[in-house]
Amino acid sequence: MALISGLVEQNRLLVERNAGLDARIAELEARLGVPPKTPDNSSLPPSRGEKANRPDQPPKPRPGRPGVARELCSDPDHVREVLAEACAGCGHRLAAADQIDVHAYDHIDLPPVKPVTTRVNLHRGACPCCGARVVAPSPADMAPGSPFGPGIVALAVYLHTRHMVSFARLVELFHGLFGLRLSEGAIANMLARAAKPFAAEAVRIEAEVRAAPVIACDETSARVEGVTCWQWVFASASAVCHRIAASRGAAVATDFLNGVKPQVWISDRLAAQSGHGRMHQVCLAHLLRDARYAIDAGDKTFAPGFKFLLKRALAIGRRRDRLTDATLVAYGRDLDGRLTRLLTVQPDTPAGRKLRKGIAKCRDKLFVFITRRDVPPTNNVSERALRPSVIFRK
Repeated sequence: MALISGLVEQNRLLVERNAGLDARIAELEARLGVPPKTPDNSSLPPSRGEKANRPDQPPKPRPGRPGVARELCSDPDHVREVLAEACAGCGHRLAAADQIDVHAYDHIDLPPVKPVTTRVNLHRGACPCCGARVVAPSPADMAPGSPFGPGIVALAVYLHTRHMVSFARLVELFHGLFGLRLSEGAIANMLARAAKPFAAEAVRIEAEVRAAPVIACDETSARVEGVTCWQWVFASASAVCHRIAASRGAAVATDFLNGVKPQVWISDRLAAQSGHGRMHQVCLAHLLRDARYAIDAGDKTFAPGFKFLLKRALAIGRRRDRLTDATLVAYGRDLDGRLTRLLTVQPDTPAGRKLRKGIAKCRDKLFVFITRRDVPPTNNVSERALRPSVIFRK
């Protein structure tokens, strides 16, 4: 009996395992008919896409344009008058008074740049009145400690943060161009000391962004000392603020806003991005890619109509500066009515049904920009603000 009971239990386990494998096979078979994710139909970066081969035929000739020459400097540092000395044919010398200007051009060059080293000798004396020793204070612009002045620090910070020049290449650059020997440790110390004034300026930038009526937000992963964190960006029309946080949750945006609720919040459809503004404009560029993916996946009912609606809305947005407020309100009502009718369509593919379900949840966040002239229809400003940091980390 014990043997039979063991076989029955073993058979039950095998049946359960077989059911799980059947479900896995069905899932994998379903994926075979799903189109691949590309930068055109998803949020994948352009670097993840496949570039087409360059065609073999030669490119078409570019249309001709009138030539453009550099203008002469209006205030040159030096003027050099060059006179003809003698006739090239007979050798007769020419008088300066008989010569006229026939051609002028600028020659521009950089003077040799080399570090300026100033030795500071602090002197000490004795007070003739009380006898106390008095040591001369250090000059305010040449404090002791690091020997490198603000010009060197500013250049190192600028090249490293703005132009992404590595420490090793900075060492090579300073020595090759200026004959100045620096170590990577010295450069790291410069950046650390420069962080304090930058942090003070960051506080002012945060306040400026926080006070804006329209704020755009996005986030991307960032590795910090071997740990995956998230780089958040908050952008207004006049300033951009970056924050590194351990979380991708809504608490990061809530903490940044510090009780402030902007008139309009611009972002993608991430749940953590919802509820931060009185109105919410979702990025239509993301939705266009989602619609393209649903079309690639075979949807022929909802996704094509939704893509057409988004393109119509974007075309209206590009003409806002030439339209009256009343016309924009009418266009907004028309777009909302078209969306209502479109949502009655039942897609015939899983991708189409997923897209329709998502759009039904955020339908009031699609066309805020139509009547708000200060609201862009996409979150491109945030993505452009994040891109340099992503390139820098790579």
